[in-house]
Amino acid sequence: MPPPDVIPGPIPVVVAGALGRMGAEVVRAVTTAEDCRLLGAIDTTPGMEGADVGLELGLGELEVAITADFEGCLCQASQAVRGDGPGAGAVLVDFTHPSVVYEHTRAAIAYGVHPVIGTTGLNPKQLADLAVFSGKAGVGGAVIPNFSVGMVLLQQAAAAAARFYDFAELTELHHNRKADAPSGTCIKTAELIEELGKTFNAPQVEEHETLAGCRGGQRESGLRLHSVRLPGLVAHQEVMFGSPGETYTLRHDTIERSAYMPGVLLALRRVRRLDGLIYGLERLL
Repeated sequence: MPPPDVIPGPIPVVVAGALGRMGAEVVRAVTTAEDCRLLGAIDTTPGMEGADVGLELGLGELEVAITADFEGCLCQASQAVRGDGPGAGAVLVDFTHPSVVYEHTRAAIAYGVHPVIGTTGLNPKQLADLAVFSGKAGVGGAVIPNFSVGMVLLQQAAAAAARFYDFAELTELHHNRKADAPSGTCIKTAELIEELGKTFNAPQVEEHETLAGCRGGQRESGLRLHSVRLPGLVAHQEVMFGSPGETYTLRHDTIERSAYMPGVLLALRRVRRLDGLIYGLERLL
């Protein structure tokens, strides 16, 4: 990452999925941060076109109208900062849906708007394509599966513990409105563990599932990932290691979505200094 340059003026921010649970938290965080200003609010909720996002979220009038026109909003954001000089581009924070996240990220880069992507569901090929596109365009961006600093610490601890254990399984638990499984955070945790290059969970018996899928999804490394979806949950992850006579369990629980906001604001403040696309909050710490 290049050395931090001082970029004067508040950071112009567009929030996609502005009326959703995470998007609403981002709008609140942006509007209360002294170094940020809300430039646009995108949401496809029927009947909300043209409504003031602040009034809809109980924040008072913000004079930012909700729009369903994603590319139109990006175009306006790009034009609004055109005369502000290098390093002063707008930032998109996206919490929408896995089915559109690739197109949203690519469109942001094309318009010169720095994407900060909290929506999970991008596959490795899509991430690689976006990284190449971002590098060629010279537009920095960040794909962050989880904005919690506590989760970053769990992932680092899991990667360290994996050196000493040959058996491990991961379980992630989320609310039942989450569309993708396993979560991007869980996949990222598995990838960090797998950087050791070892295999896990060597078969001890010939297993047979009487109910297909009950043993979770198995990666090439042998790691097994399990997903739970229930109302009442927010976001939780557990990594359990086992060896003869002991287990070692790491767990992180998100109680409120406000826990993610320090990480979101950190990404907003640093993404314009990047010259390509990075993956994971730890790359910004």
